[in-house]
Amino acid sequence: MANKSNLVIVESPAKAKTIGKYLGADFKVAASMGHLRDLPKSKIGVDVDNRFEPDYQPVKARDAIIKELKSAAKKSKTIYLATDPDREGEAISWHLKELLELSDERAFRVSFNEITKNVVRTAIENPRQINMDLVNAQQARRILDRIVGYQLSPLLWKKIRRGLSAGRVQSVATRIVVDKENDIRDFVAKEYWLLNVKLLTADKSGSFTAAYYGKNKKKVQLCSENDVKTVVDEVSSAPFIVESITNTQKKRTPSPPFITSSLQQEASRRLNMTPRQTMAIAQQLYEGIDVSGQGAVGLITYMRTDSLRISNEAAGDAKKLIINTFGSDFYPGTPNIYKTKSGAQDAHEAIRPSNVFLTPEKIKGSLRSEQYRLYKLIWSRFIASQMAPGIYDSVTVDVESAGHIFRANSSVVVFQGFAAVYEEHTDEEKEKKEPKLPALKENDRLILDFIDKQQKYTMPPSRYTEATLIRAMEETGVGRPSTYAPTISTILGREYVVKEGKFLRPTSLGEVVVKLMKDMFADVVDLGFTARMEQQLDNVEQGKDDWIHVLDMFYKDFSKTLENAESALGDERIKIPDEFSDEHCDVCGKQMVIKSGRFGRFLACPGYPECTFTKPIVIEMPGKCPKCDLRILKRTSKKGYPYYACEQKECGFMTWDIPVSDNCPECGQTMFKLSGRGAKKPFCINEKCENFLPEDKRGYRVRKKSGETAKNDKTPGKE
Repeated sequence: MANKSNLVIVESPAKAKTIGKYLGADFKVAASMGHLRDLPKSKIGVDVDNRFEPDYQPVKARDAIIKELKSAAKKSKTIYLATDPDREGEAISWHLKELLELSDERAFRVSFNEITKNVVRTAIENPRQINMDLVNAQQARRILDRIVGYQLSPLLWKKIRRGLSAGRVQSVATRIVVDKENDIRDFVAKEYWLLNVKLLTADKSGSFTAAYYGKNKKKVQLCSENDVKTVVDEVSSAPFIVESITNTQKKRTPSPPFITSSLQQEASRRLNMTPRQTMAIAQQLYEGIDVSGQGAVGLITYMRTDSLRISNEAAGDAKKLIINTFGSDFYPGTPNIYKTKSGAQDAHEAIRPSNVFLTPEKIKGSLRSEQYRLYKLIWSRFIASQMAPGIYDSVTVDVESAGHIFRANSSVVVFQGFAAVYEEHTDEEKEKKEPKLPALKENDRLILDFIDKQQKYTMPPSRYTEATLIRAMEETGVGRPSTYAPTISTILGREYVVKEGKFLRPTSLGEVVVKLMKDMFADVVDLGFTARMEQQLDNVEQGKDDWIHVLDMFYKDFSKTLENAESALGDERIKIPDEFSDEHCDVCGKQMVIKSGRFGRFLACPGYPECTFTKPIVIEMPGKCPKCDLRILKRTSKKGYPYYACEQKECGFMTWDIPVSDNCPECGQTMFKLSGRGAKKPFCINEKCENFLPEDKRGYRVRKKSGETAKNDKTPGKE
């Protein structure tokens, strides 16, 4: 194919190993380990008065790698820059070309949507020049974020607290969380009532429950006890007659294959993975995994995408697998095509397995637990997306009494279709399955067995989870697939937002920062403005706009706003309100407040300096203490390891294992799972229970002894 003087530069050793396997001895494949040139950390590094000229500098920590690559490039006739196929990957390739001083005649750009033999070889045989529109879009984003961060953050230091940061996207994400919290505070509960009747067939051989629907064929909401009493009084002495039975057949279509945002959301819901974990594991699957008997194999297509399209070849392979595995009835006849939403970049295919015939079970032994679970999720979703719809027989029965309608529904699966492989989870709790209705006919007379009435109140909106925050960012156009995970990590790391269980709550600090930003920098935290800025960056990528013009238009207004804000605030310093906890000081009994220090958030007595008592923050966990049935709290040891203990210190219960929300089906006690990443199967710790799992079978590693291999190490944090 070529002589031996070919150098291919990628970002990671795993990717280098996979690509090297496909290219053979004629090519040397080296890894840059990411960015080798960037803006300096110690200063803004952008000349805002000179067409936003960036001051790119070699990354000092990568001096040895730079030296090795320069040496390899000098010995090579042709250099292929094979970084990831997105804006950032294009920018890394451009930086490599500039840093290694490569000419257009020697350096070429290649990219792979999937790392398979055919795709890699085809890309090498069809190289191109670096796409400067992509590079400039990435430069514009980097410089925008640098300007906002380096010019706005010092203002936060002066006015609120040292060490704070502001970012163009992170500030908007924090605002979304704060706005939701304000909606919850402003929420006013409204009373409503549920009214159900249990009805028996005339011969009492069958029964079912019907819910109140309305009167005179119009839907009615029962808002008070008087409303309920009126209905009950009217129907108590009236007959119940089957008014209508409606039979319909419904089709349920599969969800489309994953894009970045939907993968992060579903992995959060199903696998309890953070967006950052999801993307890190997906990167491993994309770059290549050592599969037994095959060597390094790229298992999925590129995972930063907002497109729902798939290749004809992938659709054809899915068809073969579905027909051979499930039968022709499970294939819809023609490939399912999903429409990508307007405004998407559509640069890559949807996320799918590179080879659908590498089923999760075939390669399970070659994957770590978390890799297997994520690969199975991606594989199943893709295969299901190409399958036939599920078919359900649905029955709706309306029962009339004194003009009031009570309704019962039931549905039966006629054909599983795609559900044989995959069903999407939702953030809401699953609805209870509708029981099958007895045999009924119109005008059948029914017997009232009993009436069930329940007072309810409307619930406030739920706080965001990481999954629903990503969905909100996607829907409002804030950020792009590559920015969702790092944005959430940033606002959590800055303590603008904290995670309580699976929900995100703004801290007092986050609310103060958002208020200042809304008062002084309305555009920066305006969702519409941020979405329009993302669109402008997309226009730069598509060659429709000049990146310097985009920066100039933003900076003109931003610099004036910054100047006005500094003048308006003067010497004012904004106090962060105390965040009160449910804990009380062990010394003086005052309600403790949450403070932040070098090692994170902690509880402190508000009586300082008279009282200096502090203690770690505790978080209530699901389940009950197996010894005394009180709450289990998450605490932190002096060395920083999380552990779980009974709220009553005298009880003495303590474990490094994590309590889960599921109770043992045999004894009803709280179950636990091992700490650490990946899937962990819950186990019962009740020695008197049939489901009890002894410690030696729970999967602990043993602490290393000299001359021995570790198997059962119970040290916290080792998982």
